[in-house]
Amino acid sequence: MHDFVKYQALGNDYLVVDPLRIDLLGLPSAPTAARLLCDRHRGIGADGVLVGPLGAVRAGEPVVLRTFNPDGSPCGRSANGLRIFALYLSQHRGGGRDVVLRTHAGDTAVRIDDPAAGLVRVDMGQPSFEAADVPAPDLPGPVVDRVLEVSGRRLRVTCLNNGNPHTVVPLPEVSAALARELGPAIAGHPAFPERTNVQFLRVLDRGTVEIEIWERGAGYTLASGAGACAAVSAAHVLGLVDRAVRVRMPGGAVGTTVDPRGAVTLAGVVEQVAAGTLAPMFLDRLGAAA
Repeated sequence: MHDFVKYQALGNDYLVVDPLRIDLLGLPSAPTAARLLCDRHRGIGADGVLVGPLGAVRAGEPVVLRTFNPDGSPCGRSANGLRIFALYLSQHRGGGRDVVLRTHAGDTAVRIDDPAAGLVRVDMGQPSFEAADVPAPDLPGPVVDRVLEVSGRRLRVTCLNNGNPHTVVPLPEVSAALARELGPAIAGHPAFPERTNVQFLRVLDRGTVEIEIWERGAGYTLASGAGACAAVSAAHVLGLVDRAVRVRMPGGAVGTTVDPRGAVTLAGVVEQVAAGTLAPMFLDRLGAAA
């Protein structure tokens, strides 16, 4: 068995750590250990760590995992992370093509459409736009097309929670420079006491959008499955897109569909990058993390 397996989805990369090999959650400080693993200079490097399966894997029962952002903070639910973990279970633990994964944000159904190509689909369900669920207590009611003052600019934003909080900013043009400039200010805005992920959205046509992403726990990101779903949910509730939407990101594109209830499904390719063992001295550093 390997200490870790690394996957990527359009440049959004995750480490899968099996607790049978490394009990990350049992270390003195799991968040510090996760930061060390994700460090691209002193660790392996990743946009997050998937820890699991936690407990026995039984047919017909949800498989439990936990997700950490690269800053060590917990991630309620990552669409790319769930797709990666489902493919990992299939490739390394004898899992099937359909699995329900259990996170802090609830249960999520994932299906491997094409195991050889790594095409994996995730049902992210129906998001909530209510301020209490984002949370955004200073913006009561549904947070749809509301004004947010950021760094001297008045932006129109739509906020939602689809397992994590998101703030979507529709604009005529988006860029990496804009995401790096305004992303941190929006993510840490006082309106969002638990911080927020940010998607800068440009609608190209009713079936295509492009986004630039700033994540509250990872910073500038090449791709985000949950972010793509959030952007589509916001664009749909604003009446800017139809039910089938392709989302273009710097790392590549994914397909999404929105059902009549507003539930979003995302499909895209996941790829294993590497698998390996951790050096004894590095394991000592993880164990001493505090």
